[in-house]
Amino acid sequence: MLRFLLPLLLLLAPPAHAQTGPSQCIAIADAAPGLQYLHKASFRDPLPDHTVRISYIAHASFLIQTPDGVSAVTDYTGFIGTTGLVPDIVTMNHAHDTHWTPVPDPAIRFVLQGWGETPGTAARHRLQLNDLLLRNIPTDIRSFDGIEPAGNSIFVFEVAGLCIGHLGHLHHEPTEAQYAALGRLDVVMAAVDGGMTLDLPTMIKVLKRLKSSTVIPMHWFEGWTLDAFLTGMADEFAIIDNGATSLTVSLRTLPRHPTVHVLRPRFLRDPE
Repeated sequence: MLRFLLPLLLLLAPPAHAQTGPSQCIAIADAAPGLQYLHKASFRDPLPDHTVRISYIAHASFLIQTPDGVSAVTDYTGFIGTTGLVPDIVTMNHAHDTHWTPVPDPAIRFVLQGWGETPGTAARHRLQLNDLLLRNIPTDIRSFDGIEPAGNSIFVFEVAGLCIGHLGHLHHEPTEAQYAALGRLDVVMAAVDGGMTLDLPTMIKVLKRLKSSTVIPMHWFEGWTLDAFLTGMADEFAIIDNGATSLTVSLRTLPRHPTVHVLRPRFLRDPE
């Protein structure tokens, strides 16, 4: 019953910003869409219709670009590289200062904090900007005092028929209600350090339950932590590690197997 009630409650929740739309990811959480990969495109190149570009910047920061030209940066720290690009949207989490900044660029139209204004309260975001619907699911984080309720947000980006999730600084397995609120995730960015965030066995359990078509590991500090994660996923997921820093995805052809796609972080740099 909860699986069907929660999406209704989410749709009735007041919006964080002006215009909103329905979540297709929740509505068709049991569907099985496909992904087609394209590689080696610059973040300054125009996008084909019905595609989304994901570029790994650093640590937990990714640039997500939509066909309509909307740009969003996850876990924004204030620096994304030597570029004149000003993203339309940034999301932030505050478990550590490598995931947010207290002084975001004032030119950014929407700055979405993953925590509430009052400690222990949840942030609630639901933003429709052109072809992008962005929403969040609050989760708890560890703190010096024990647990900070709702101190982290999983942000879900819905665009071009795709559901793209960024787990943020996840510290616990999602509850059944949080799994239901996530819905279907075609692409998910997950922290795989195995210590500062969720331990590796639990993170692997979460990702295998989500059954996302593509998993992009992030928040890994040494090669051995990434290798341990890949070893734990290899029984159910194909592994692609070709040195790419970005990929472009579209809702077309489902891979024969769910895939872990390793991206290498690189700060953005405008072409000379």
